[in-house]
Amino acid sequence: MGAAVPLPSWYSLRTVSRFRCRVTNGLRDSRNFKSLPTSTTIDQPTEQTGIESTASGRQRVSALVALTILEVLQASDRPFEVFEEEDTSVTMPRRLGLSDVVERRIRTYQKETRKGNKISDEEFADLVRLVVKRPDARAIFLECGARLAGKLPRRPGLMPRRLGLALAKRRVRKRLRALFGRRIGGFADGGFILEGRSLLFIQSDSGGDACSLVLGLCSATLSGSIQDPPTISHIACEAREDAYCRWGPQ
Repeated sequence: MGAAVPLPSWYSLRTVSRFRCRVTNGLRDSRNFKSLPTSTTIDQPTEQTGIESTASGRQRVSALVALTILEVLQASDRPFEVFEEEDTSVTMPRRLGLSDVVERRIRTYQKETRKGNKISDEEFADLVRLVVKRPDARAIFLECGARLAGKLPRRPGLMPRRLGLALAKRRVRKRLRALFGRRIGGFADGGFILEGRSLLFIQSDSGGDACSLVLGLCSATLSGSIQDPPTISHIACEAREDAYCRWGPQ
């Protein structure tokens, strides 16, 4: 059996106990299984305690970031069709986004977002760890970044390319600061190249998948700012033992 997957602090032990009862009393009800995390996490209460102890801290990450991560997770786990008979041992790990716990947490983050509230770096890291164990982690973070880019007020064809590029860089800087409550890297002189070292994303995910969130945000912003934008890639990453993370055209 693989290593336990840490869960965010809102997966309380009371919730785990309730899930155990549902499994015992309703083995034939597939709806019960859809709302469960994997068995490796249920049987690890010590991991749960450790997460709860780090859930506090300075709150400067927008609740919109947490809401977007869970909404994309939920959308990714929503099946195109539901079969009458499912092998729940296979579908359950991939359906975490459809659990009652995630749905309730989405509603909570929706309220927090409307109030303009923040979450701590530790809570953001908990959510990142929830995603990185999945095989589609990079795709999820990429979609999160695209959604978090927000609405772009102008159409690319209405301004010179050089001006559009400058505005795109400015929007990325401002958006990242608004979302994460701090400066996230900086743009090198010249083209659209964002660089940063020891950023929150690497601190939360040493494997580098979470860096795709920045990639998605940069790509969406650039596409909405200039015509025929170049393809943006994560061309350097500290997770690959590079000196810093870099996003830009290859």
